[in-house]
This record gives sequence, C-alpha cells and structure tokens, in this order.
Amino acid sequence: MIYALFLLIAFQLLGEATVRLTGWPLPGALVGMLLLLGWLAWRRRVPEALQSTASTLLQHMMLLFIPTVTGVMVHFGRVADEWKPFLIACIVGAAVTMAVTALTLHWLLLRAKPSEPPA
Repeated sequence: MIYALFLLIAFQLLGEATVRLTGWPLPGALVGMLLLLGWLAWRRRVPEALQSTASTLLQHMMLLFIPTVTGVMVHFGRVADEWKPFLIACIVGAAVTMAVTALTLHWLLLRAKPSEPPA
C-alpha cells in the first residue's frame, strides 16, 4: 500500500511540476493522472499494490469530496450570485460525462464481440 500511495503522490507531484514549468492552464493533478495512465499503458499492466489501493480509495470516494464541498460552501455567496453558469456547467459536464461513458462502453462492447464465423 505504501508503494501505491507513493506512486500516486509521485505522479501528482510530477504533474504539478510539469504544469508549473510549462505554464499549461491545466490542473497539475490532471496532468499527473495522464502521466500515470501513460506509464500504465507503457507497462501494459497495473501493479497489484496499485490496483488494491485504488480499489480501496474508490470505495471511499465520497470522503474525498468533503474538502471540495466545503470549499464550495465557503464561497456560497459567489455561487449564489453566479448560479446560472454554475448550473449550466454542472448539467453540461454531466451530459458530456454520460455521453463519453456510453460511447466508451459501446466501443468496448464492439471490441469484445467474438468474430462471426464465415458464411
């Protein structure tokens, strides 16, 4: 578990450093996650420690959202003043997420179909 947590934090820090050095307008955690994805694709497998740790973290994902929700509540006055763009961003973000998830599932199901026997 320590190896997996070190790996996750190392890629996040690498992402943060990349964003600061390049000046990209992206969150460092996102860049770190993309770097981790590239590393896992290069290895062609997920280390067992990382898989079990990630599964545990995903099971407790709601606890990880508490700081985010608290941050929104701290700025609740601003959210109340700008509720329309906030609502539109939430709806569009959810719609895009569902569409991409559906398209990815469709693509994976097409890839998983066994070949049809020749006629």
